[in-house]
Amino acid sequence: MRNIPKVKVGIVAVSRDCFPETLSVNRRKALVAAYKERFDEEDIYECPICIVESEIHMVQALSDIKKAGCNALCVYLGNFGPEISETLLAKHFEGPKMFIAAAEESQNDLVQGRGDAFCGMLNASYNLALRSVKAYIPEYPVGDAQECAEMIHDFLPIARAVIGLSNLKIISFGPRPLNFLACNAPIQQLYNLGVEIEENSELDLFSAYKKHENDKRIPDVVKDMENELLSGNKKPEILAKLAQYELTLLDWIEEHKGYREYVAIAGKCWPAFQTEFRFVPCYVNSRLTGRGIPVSCEVDIYGCLSEYIGTCVSEDIVTLLDINNSVPKDMYKESIEGKFDYKLTDTFMGFHCGNTCSKKLSACEMKNQMIMARSLPEEVTNGTLEGDIAPGDITFYRLQSTADNRLCAYLAQGEVLPVATRSFGGIGVFAIREMGRFYRHVLIEKNFPHHGAVTFGHHGKALFEVFKYLNVPVEDINYNQPASLPYPTENPFV
Repeated sequence: MRNIPKVKVGIVAVSRDCFPETLSVNRRKALVAAYKERFDEEDIYECPICIVESEIHMVQALSDIKKAGCNALCVYLGNFGPEISETLLAKHFEGPKMFIAAAEESQNDLVQGRGDAFCGMLNASYNLALRSVKAYIPEYPVGDAQECAEMIHDFLPIARAVIGLSNLKIISFGPRPLNFLACNAPIQQLYNLGVEIEENSELDLFSAYKKHENDKRIPDVVKDMENELLSGNKKPEILAKLAQYELTLLDWIEEHKGYREYVAIAGKCWPAFQTEFRFVPCYVNSRLTGRGIPVSCEVDIYGCLSEYIGTCVSEDIVTLLDINNSVPKDMYKESIEGKFDYKLTDTFMGFHCGNTCSKKLSACEMKNQMIMARSLPEEVTNGTLEGDIAPGDITFYRLQSTADNRLCAYLAQGEVLPVATRSFGGIGVFAIREMGRFYRHVLIEKNFPHHGAVTFGHHGKALFEVFKYLNVPVEDINYNQPASLPYPTENPFV
């Protein structure tokens, strides 16, 4: 199941009528050729019908890229460009847009061949602000054909996330467990982002689950689970129930997504879930997330939202973890110090009961949920997928609404270390530079909840731009600052 959009960027070149049109035509052709040489040509569409010099041209170009099925726009300043027509194009295009500009090619052609797009970007950005039009502008938005092609490619994950959110429905089953107010947040910001939310009772879910008893598809799902788990299939007696639950969720999605193309789930998992369903849903959650349908734990709606953004950005499996426990000093001394360039306070363990996809674990086994089994019969707590998270680069991040209904976010790049956790659940030893300070002066100071989303790879650059595009105030996009850059609340005398 593909649960994220495919981006097709319409490239429209613009020109001020007092500049030779050939400047923009030739530079557009060179840009498109450079993109096709390095990247997938299906990502882009070259608008051939005109160079936009006027409002009439703008209407023609807009019609052409819509007919071509473009859901993202690149306005390319081949020269100075017409600030009115080019920003009207962005205003009337329904989808994410970016602005880039052509650099001058050679010192030998700075008379008739000089385009002045460096100057034109200033007027474009000013006019975008006047019209309150949001557009992505790269860090340095002026370049040659190869550099501009790379800028467009960098825009793809940003555009995927923006398009995905505009067509996303989050389905939740709640309410949140007792003492988990940290996962509670106003839903107004979901609507501001263009996301739909359908909140259901866990009783509704249980009723739907009961109706799937003896579903003819259950044996096929069980077989698929067996093929995934292999030697890790330590609880074979629970697979039929888990398959029944998986089919319940998939059918619910199809019956309830309505006019939305994409879906994510904020699921309930305790305290009454185990005693009524007679299992825990962690493994099923991991399987759906592995197919691009993020399922957050403990009805964490903004955690689910964050996971979906990461799925769009990375085009890969994500997970949701507790920023859970410190790394013991003896483990640090034995397995990290001298082998990896991290302080003890740079490290921590990311953990959840068993919701991380098997493809992101070094090895996995189906087990029972040990924490729940301390107070419940073990047989009703089966269904977790346990294993150490595979080592490699990660990005820890979250988009959140505050109690007073403001959007804020954090992101930090790091890695999962190849260190045995000697613990339980889906868990890994994480290392993020200056994590100790980040933990205190961002996560604690700014009241973020204990859940963080994880992409498997370094995606901070794209995520930062997504958060900006979604109108998160820049001062509320937090990251792990280096030691040379103190946080405002950091005690300078420590």
